[in-house]
Amino acid sequence: MTKQVAHPMMKLQRKVSSLVESKIIAPSDRIGKIALLLGNDWSYWKNELLDFDFTSQDQIQELLAVEDWDED
Repeated sequence: MTKQVAHPMMKLQRKVSSLVESKIIAPSDRIGKIALLLGNDWSYWKNELLDFDFTSQDQIQELLAVEDWDED
């Protein structure tokens, strides 16, 4: 049995989903809003988001809609 490691973006997606469920942020908010909540980790996650063609102006719901984070 092999253990499959989740893609790092899935970790961010789960964290953001939790923030939406807690009503701390809304799906229609811009991704840049999570920068305030991620603090020092934001620069890492911003680069990861850019690698997947997201910008801080995109809506959070677009990030949550991704089903597969495979890098081709």
